[in-house]
Amino acid sequence: MNYMLKTTKMFWVVTAAVLSLMWFSPCLQAIDLDRTDVKEFVAELAGTYQFDPVYVQTALSESKSKDSILKAISSPAERTKRWHEYRAIFLTPERIHAGTKFWQKHQEILNQAESATGVPAEMLVGIIGVESYFGRQTGGYRVIDALATLSFDYPPRSKFFRSELVQLFLLAREEHFDLQNLKGSYAGAMGPPQFIPSSYRSYAVDGNGDGQRNLFTDWDDILNSVANYFAAHNWQPGQPVTARGTLGNKATDPPVNNGLSPKETVASLSASGVMFATDLDGSAPAQLMMLEGNSGPEYWVGFHNFYVITRYNRSVLYALAAFQLGRAVAFSVGTRAAKIELGDEFANATP
Repeated sequence: MNYMLKTTKMFWVVTAAVLSLMWFSPCLQAIDLDRTDVKEFVAELAGTYQFDPVYVQTALSESKSKDSILKAISSPAERTKRWHEYRAIFLTPERIHAGTKFWQKHQEILNQAESATGVPAEMLVGIIGVESYFGRQTGGYRVIDALATLSFDYPPRSKFFRSELVQLFLLAREEHFDLQNLKGSYAGAMGPPQFIPSSYRSYAVDGNGDGQRNLFTDWDDILNSVANYFAAHNWQPGQPVTARGTLGNKATDPPVNNGLSPKETVASLSASGVMFATDLDGSAPAQLMMLEGNSGPEYWVGFHNFYVITRYNRSVLYALAAFQLGRAVAFSVGTRAAKIELGDEFANATP
């Protein structure tokens, strides 16, 4: 009887261990070259872009589809967290301090990029700080694994990621990159600025004239490329990004819209009872947003430049966090004289 009990107990211990390994171990699966969609992809690269089909097949055969990528793409922080939770990730004393050191180290490049494009240094710093903690966190996935997984095993956005996989092959050929060794995020974004392949090809610039657009380790290229991205999306130099808003007595039905394009103007928001400070003309596009702060609703008015930031990442939470982080670092560096447009929690995030 004791022997049977011990045997049964051992069976369940081993079974639990195996199930635990199955549950927590990442699932890897080779890309099946016999799938119709994979064959179509190979044919597209060979026919439209003159790639050797054997090269493409070999590259895909060496890539893996990963469950961890599918899990990550299904629950990004921009869709799962409230504003005060999302903001707390990025506006911390540690990240602001790191941003201050980053600014001081790269001040010459930041000044040059700002002078060339009109995109302020604080905005460039904010983007790099949110995207990769100033280059510390650039992603550990092979980019070809990420994009192959999402191209062939993520139906909701397979068309988009298949296009990015095409762009990855083209990028590797143009910049002479080793396709198998490029690392990035679970969505295929690369380097400190986290450019996806199509953005890399379209907006990356050779900031130091060495003949290559290197967004992995070359800060001249990285910072000038982020500035070029904003300029290409019609950043308006010297214009505001956002302002805190409050609701006046007559604001009975404020036109709140947390979407990705402004539906109102400065004049129409003011007429609806929204109170905010700006020197913009009444016809300038504007939109009232309501976000969940620690102490209740926070109202923000986004102007044209705010929505330019959302072209980098299509999230109002992202845009506001990047703006506020850059502004907080600018205050720490000394280029900003006041803690303006930073929200109620800024005092807790100051080093």
